[in-house]
Amino acid sequence: MRAVGVDTGGTFTDFVWLQDGRMRIHKQLSTPDDPSRTVLDGLARLGAAPKAPVVHGSTVATNALLERRGARTALVTTAGFADVLEIGRQNRPELYALVPQKPPPLVPRPWRLEVDERLSATGEVLAPLREESLAAVVAALAAAEIESVAVCLLFSYLLPDHEQAIRDYLLSANLPHLQHISLSSEILPEYREYERTATTAINAYVAPVMGRYLRRLEAGLSPRPLTVMQSNGGVIGAERVAQEAARTVLSGPAGGVVGAFYVASQAGFPEIISFDMGGTSTDVALCPGRLPLTGAAEVIGLPLRLPTLDIHTVGAGGGSLATVDAGGALQVGPASAGADPGPICYGLGSAPPQPHLIAEGGEPFWVTTTDANLLLGRLQPDQFLGGEMALQREPAGRALAALAEKLVAADAIAAAWGVVQVANTTMERAIRRISIERGYDPRRFTLVAFGGAGPLHACELAESLQIPRVLVPAVPGVLSALGMVVAAPTRDYTRTVLRAVAPGDGGIARWLEAAFAPLVEQAEAEMAAEGHGKPILRRSLDMRYAGQSHELTVPYEPGAVAGRFHEAHRQRYGYEQVGAGMEIVTLRLQAVAGFEPPALPHQEPGPPDAGDALAGQREVWFGGRPHRAALYRRDRLRAGHRFVGPAIVVQYDTTTIVPPGWGAAVDTWLNLILERPALE
Repeated sequence: MRAVGVDTGGTFTDFVWLQDGRMRIHKQLSTPDDPSRTVLDGLARLGAAPKAPVVHGSTVATNALLERRGARTALVTTAGFADVLEIGRQNRPELYALVPQKPPPLVPRPWRLEVDERLSATGEVLAPLREESLAAVVAALAAAEIESVAVCLLFSYLLPDHEQAIRDYLLSANLPHLQHISLSSEILPEYREYERTATTAINAYVAPVMGRYLRRLEAGLSPRPLTVMQSNGGVIGAERVAQEAARTVLSGPAGGVVGAFYVASQAGFPEIISFDMGGTSTDVALCPGRLPLTGAAEVIGLPLRLPTLDIHTVGAGGGSLATVDAGGALQVGPASAGADPGPICYGLGSAPPQPHLIAEGGEPFWVTTTDANLLLGRLQPDQFLGGEMALQREPAGRALAALAEKLVAADAIAAAWGVVQVANTTMERAIRRISIERGYDPRRFTLVAFGGAGPLHACELAESLQIPRVLVPAVPGVLSALGMVVAAPTRDYTRTVLRAVAPGDGGIARWLEAAFAPLVEQAEAEMAAEGHGKPILRRSLDMRYAGQSHELTVPYEPGAVAGRFHEAHRQRYGYEQVGAGMEIVTLRLQAVAGFEPPALPHQEPGPPDAGDALAGQREVWFGGRPHRAALYRRDRLRAGHRFVGPAIVVQYDTTTIVPPGWGAAVDTWLNLILERPALE
């Protein structure tokens, strides 16, 4: 029985169910106070089979970090290293900030506890673990009513015995409030003490919150099996997620990238830039014929050194708030109206998302990107969510008129146009960062637009960046949920080795096969224990030139280790050092279970005339002036249909804008392929 994909977002929760070649979708407003309520209610409304498995993309761990609502967490570390979280790295993310502000550590100083023990850099015991220091740790944990503990000892990735002994001791103490213990040797067995400590602390901080949520959700879902989307683009069992919750911090955006890559690859476009514009943020990723994995993600300024899809996020979404700064400049985001109260055109309440958003007359007002698109005619008030939710143009017009006064703009339309352009600029910078700034030419790629608002803005962004093609999937508003349905069970394993590689090192292949062997054995055993067959194994190496301090991850191919690294270095930095010494820092192994993704609905192409889908005309603003645009219904478009802009395509889960000069075609998989001849 096929699974139901459920993606919890900041504004909407999305549902996708594929069964017998047919797809059913559903969207409803999220309930941030308890996301499980929307999940259970939405499944009932979707009408999915009572025993259909659920694959869930959750924001619970993400929100716990963003809002600092995690568990009361302590850190146990080697004597002398309690301040590693505070010291961090000497990077300057804001180069010109006179007084840089770093996020405070998740673990405050009184809860960072030291134990007497020490390993050498080669894993030898220099000082054994002293039980007397553990007794003091237990007393401190009990006094502070600690709920979760992160254990990260120096060089424990080489020898985990001391960390395991600490866990056994804490469990034997029967502390009444203790719910979870994270060991760095299990969460991240890699070198670099700051990143390892920070990642372990993140896991300990969010694991109890995620565990409580999953237990509550599993009770409501029973007898449906539950799996959870990971940040690496694969799914994992709910029981393991409760222990390794940090692996789900980017699960929602990861589902979108997986879905975009899957849909685009079927359509014949494996090189894509995914563009996911939702209610709160926009997520972009570049897939050069494969899913882009990284081991150096960052969340709210904290390093998360777990395998994740390489996704860049900016605070620009349909619910992003437009404000005027002290200098009179228009800003859009990163603050959002969220699901409650949402954009003012939703009409869900009179309380503004921020107290200062009050007009001089006392009437609350706030402006979002969605309100601006509505006033510009890009959103149709009677077609939102298939007509289930009517948008209110008048409150949006009044709010934009008030914003125009603050901007000294001509009128509400001018203010709305400004809001859209500022939001587009923010998203364009995000795409430039993952493409041009990393050595990729965006003209080689297809922009896959999805999310509730992505297809509204995609063509204008593609035109600015000279991207020749935009692909809008059949269900763009719920593509992240679809990505969860087509994702395979996946596990990641790492091992730090710090092995020098001299030019012409002929023995490196044999050494690597032997070094990977324990990881392969562990992966195959654990995947078998979870009911999967022999997994597909993907090996990669973190490498650097001798003397460098940071690595690049390259696929491992016997006999091509040096060549693949030189190629990757040239791609990223513009040069290579052939003949220089190299180092293999970390081995990475990804185990992917054999999995047959469900078939998506498709049709044989028919005649090009799209007249049957035409539903009238509307006035829409493009380039700062109004145009008469054709209105098409997506559910009536068939494979082979073609039309030209300006046009609006409405469907249940999103609206697609086709600007003047752009052409649209429907392919076999019912994707909209948008192209502008001048860009070809």
